[in-house]
Amino acid sequence: MSFLNSAPALLLLTGAFLGLTLPFGKLAFAAGIAPSLWAFVISVGAGTVLLAAFLLMGKRPRIDAHRARYYVIAALISYAIPNLMTLSAIPHLGSGFTGIMYTLSPVFTLLLSILLRMRSPNFLGLAGIFVGFAGAVLVGFTRGQVGQPAEPLWVAIGLLIPVLLALGNVYRTIDWPKDADPTELAAGSHLTTAVLLVPIIFLMTGTFPVTPLGSVPWLVIVQVLTSACMFALYFRLQAVGGPVYLSQIGYVGAAVALLAGTLFLGEVYQLATWIGAAIITVGVLMTTKAQQQMAGETSTS
Repeated sequence: MSFLNSAPALLLLTGAFLGLTLPFGKLAFAAGIAPSLWAFVISVGAGTVLLAAFLLMGKRPRIDAHRARYYVIAALISYAIPNLMTLSAIPHLGSGFTGIMYTLSPVFTLLLSILLRMRSPNFLGLAGIFVGFAGAVLVGFTRGQVGQPAEPLWVAIGLLIPVLLALGNVYRTIDWPKDADPTELAAGSHLTTAVLLVPIIFLMTGTFPVTPLGSVPWLVIVQVLTSACMFALYFRLQAVGGPVYLSQIGYVGAAVALLAGTLFLGEVYQLATWIGAAIITVGVLMTTKAQQQMAGETSTS
């Protein structure tokens, strides 16, 4: 499938699936599902589906010291902690506003990539990242939904999310196991995340409260399928586009979360929020164009 080699197509698809995860998280909270348990559902569901797909392709996962280290570190800084923080923040910030926090990840990822002398975007790509960042700052100053300003503590927690995501983006690139399949790494990382979340669930809730899941089986199924699709493409995008380009799924995800929250969850945002979202969209278009230019230069060199 040609889109699996197209960084822009992978960016749009992965970002769209990410954006849907945020309103799904708000619906889960409304159904009485603990954030830690919903994070577990995301990872155990995605990991199981991806492992099954990997096995159906006739492949067998490999386990060695390098992969074990990769799975544990990636699980902690890329999924377990950020997902738990995200899902905990959504009831306080709204799914759309929480999604905006993801748009700060490209700037942090870019800074880390430059410090580590990894692949960096060209001038147009850099400009696109900072245009998107400007849009995110504008949205941030609106401080949440109309009539429901965001609490400073939860804004601070939300700002830690992109820092962890940036660390994860760079780590997964520099420590990518040799000859590893993206689906294999996605499945292993999420099953490891699920295992790590089990004691956190007991610590935060005192039990393993699965009963609320039975009240919204459709939501569980849709979330598992969405997560499986997102992370299968996520690791492919990491391999094709690199950490800086991958980090821009936050721009796409934020726009989708903002639209979904407004259209289906009754969230209401200020005009400035929408102007910021439009600026973010311009940034995405610029970086996508830059990625196409870099791909063209690579193919002709």
